[in-house]
Amino acid sequence: MPVSRRTFLSGCVALPLSAQTSGFSVAEQSVGNGTLTTISDGHLTLPGSFVFDPMPRDELLPLLEKTGISEKTLTPECNVSLYQDGQNTVLFDVGSGPDFQSSAGKLPDGLELAGIAPEDVTHVVFTHAHPDHIWGLLDEFDDPLFYDATYMIGRAEWDYWWNPETVNTIGEARAAMAVGAKRRLEAIEDTVEFFDGDQEILSGIQAVATPGHTPGHMSFEVRGGSDAAMIIGDAITNHHVAFMKPEWLSGSDQDAQTAASTRTALFDRIVADNLKIAGFHLPGGGVGHVERNSEGYRFVPENS
Repeated sequence: MPVSRRTFLSGCVALPLSAQTSGFSVAEQSVGNGTLTTISDGHLTLPGSFVFDPMPRDELLPLLEKTGISEKTLTPECNVSLYQDGQNTVLFDVGSGPDFQSSAGKLPDGLELAGIAPEDVTHVVFTHAHPDHIWGLLDEFDDPLFYDATYMIGRAEWDYWWNPETVNTIGEARAAMAVGAKRRLEAIEDTVEFFDGDQEILSGIQAVATPGHTPGHMSFEVRGGSDAAMIIGDAITNHHVAFMKPEWLSGSDQDAQTAASTRTALFDRIVADNLKIAGFHLPGGGVGHVERNSEGYRFVPENS
């Protein structure tokens, strides 16, 4: 008897989470009494110049060769963080949806395999409003996909993308980002909740201002007792040069100097507080920890 996709997915609900979503680069860690999971939205394909252009080439190339990273093309994972504590089911970002890159926009499939329906999501919290983080907000009818969720975003981030002048000042290469962000934010205008840095936005979840990648970028410390993890969004965008040379300017950041300062301070905090991390573009599902070494820092995936 032929097995339909829906029949297959229904059968997956009984499987352990890691088995259900093995094709979706899932990583999972406990945080206190809750669980922090990442579910893949796919991956991006980017020219290396998008990140590497501002960096000193003579120092960059040996680092890339050592880590096996291509100078020409990058294919970073996109890992959406999901935190469940028995009361709330919180998504941090919503992926890129179908309108950005064909290799991304896979989050709905991953959630379905994990047995999580759109109505199960109680909160959607945004790190920032770049396409791979917010363009998955809308369904095929241009309504919010997670229709029962409370939407939350940092006040500074909202103000930046809502400003009609942003599309004129962000630069031609990023203008489509501004248009796309504004269209999606308009869909939640009447219901969105705002927060500021250092504010506890939900029980056990504190916003951490990490500007630079975008003007109002936020990370989030999720804590349960003495156990804690930092959801870093794009404050640390890759596992190679961002870790080895966090002070270097990156072309992926809108304010590269501020982002470098933010990145350096964030690494200090993560290591000093022995925090787990969940990174949107880090490999192996993006969950792991940071080790300091003679070259700077090293990302150690939970799945390694």
